[in-house]
This record gives sequence, C-alpha cells and structure tokens, in this order.
Amino acid sequence: MDFSQIWTEKYRPKKLDEMINQEHIVKRLRAFVKDGSIPHLLFSGPPGVGKTTAALCLARELFGEQWKENYLELNASDERGIDVIRVKVKDFARTRPIGGNFKIIFLDEADALTKDAQQALRRTMENFSSVCRFILSCNYPSKIIEPIQSRTVVFRFRHFEEGDLRGMLERVAKGEGLEVSEGGYRALVEVAGGDARFALNVLQSAAASGEKIEEGTVYEVASRAKPREVEELVRLALDGKFSEARKRVLGLLVDKGVSGDVLLREIHRAVVGMDIPEGEKAELINILGEVDFRILEGANELIQLDALLARMSARRLR
Repeated sequence: MDFSQIWTEKYRPKKLDEMINQEHIVKRLRAFVKDGSIPHLLFSGPPGVGKTTAALCLARELFGEQWKENYLELNASDERGIDVIRVKVKDFARTRPIGGNFKIIFLDEADALTKDAQQALRRTMENFSSVCRFILSCNYPSKIIEPIQSRTVVFRFRHFEEGDLRGMLERVAKGEGLEVSEGGYRALVEVAGGDARFALNVLQSAAASGEKIEEGTVYEVASRAKPREVEELVRLALDGKFSEARKRVLGLLVDKGVSGDVLLREIHRAVVGMDIPEGEKAELINILGEVDFRILEGANELIQLDALLARMSARRLR
C-alpha cells in the first residue's frame, strides 16, 4: 500500500454511523440500507470529504461479509476509455450477485471519463439495472453527461468543518502516540482546507521526523507558506514595494518549494480576509483571477506572479 494511504485506510470508517461531517448524506444512505436496495447514485464534492468511504460503508452494510464479492471499484481517471466500460464493467455487471439481489460498481473520478465512455456507461446502466447498481464519484458534476445525471440520485458532499477535522486529527494522533502542539493542529486544519485525506497525509509525513509536530513542521512538509508571511507579502505589494515583495515570492518559491498556483490561492485567501475597501478588494480578486487562468493555461509561474505584484504595486503609484 502507498505510504501516504496507510493511515487513511487504517482510520477510515467501516460503517455509515462512524462517518463525520456528512450527516445529511448518512441519513439518506441509511434509509437505503433499511430498504435493502439502492438506485444508481452520483456522489459529487471536493476531494477528501468521504465519497469513496461512503460507498464502501454502504456496500458493507448492504452485503455484510460478502461485500467484496459484490463490489467493484474502478478509478475512471486511470481507466477512462470506452473499452473499460465495454469490458471490465460489463463483465462484472453481467455475473450474478452472491447472497443478494444486485452488485455495486463504484466509478471513482467519473468526471474523467470520455464522452464516448459515458455514453457507453449510460447504456450499460440501462441494460444491467436489474442486477447491478452504479455509484459514480466526481469533483465536477457538470462534466457528467445529462443522461447519466438523470438516471442517478445526486448526493452533494461538503468540506470538513474545522471542528470535525480537528477531532479526527486528534483521534489519529492519540492512536499513533504523536505529540502535536496547538499551533500544529491549527496549521494542519489550515493547509487541509477541509480535505481530510490531505490532512492525514501531512500529519503522517510530519510524524516521520519523530519529534513534536509544530506549526513550522506542518507548513514545511506541506510546502505551504504561513498565512502571516503571505499577508506581509501582499502588504508590501500594496504599499508599492515591488522589489521587496518579489524577494519574498522568490524565497517562498525557491527556498520553501511553494508552487505558484498554491501561493496564488494563499494570496487570494489573504486578500479576501484583509481590511481594505470593498472596491479595492474586488479589483485585486479580478487581477488574481486573470493570473490564475494564465498559470493554468501553462504560462510561466514566476513571470505571472511578478506581473501580479507589479499590478498591485502600480495601483499605489497612480
């Protein structure tokens, strides 16, 4: 098993009632378990919020000890072509279930499936609906074709709240005998951004040092800038101190290994939280949006961040 997934699997809930922060999802899924059957389902939401876990818990509670024989999981981002639907999915779907009336096929990251593969999946869902149920998981439901969306019941997962995420991290730290400072917990929650899986991976990596996990350790392992460093950077740019702000950016990108897109998101968060006039804040966010688009399109990160700082600094010189 991948090192980064060891704790994720170890502390993953085994039953629906063990899931946290998704009570609105658990309540509806529990009703399906009571009926002993489910329709086709579409789980949508950001990464690391429990979509795969919910599917596994649902299978365990529906099939008991025979859940592995009646459950197939495929990652659509790895196997996204039409042949996967025509071969793997159909072969599993056409065999009879063991100890039940239907089987479950879980397609993770289904929004990565090609349009042709989704059309083939639509026909497969129709032809084998009597003996097979499909659970599709995605981050962007808009990328799922309408015919599939209309054949599924949609469940929208939400980010972990800070209190629930903190509680999960404390449970894992206690189980593994880790010493985490208050600042360490705050940093873990901050860098995770509601993604429980990422929070566990950072905690596991920080624990490899064998020492007490402090705030600085978390930001270093996660390759993130501290919020106060980013806020100071933004202040320098807004005060017209372009050269000094650029030195801070170079320090974060080169010395601390922070990626350009991550730094841009941190700058966005800092701007949103700053006490500046609303009009000025809106203008800055508009600039950030343009720079983000250019980086996503493949533009040079450093040049785009320099351009961002230049535009922020030039506003003071008008």
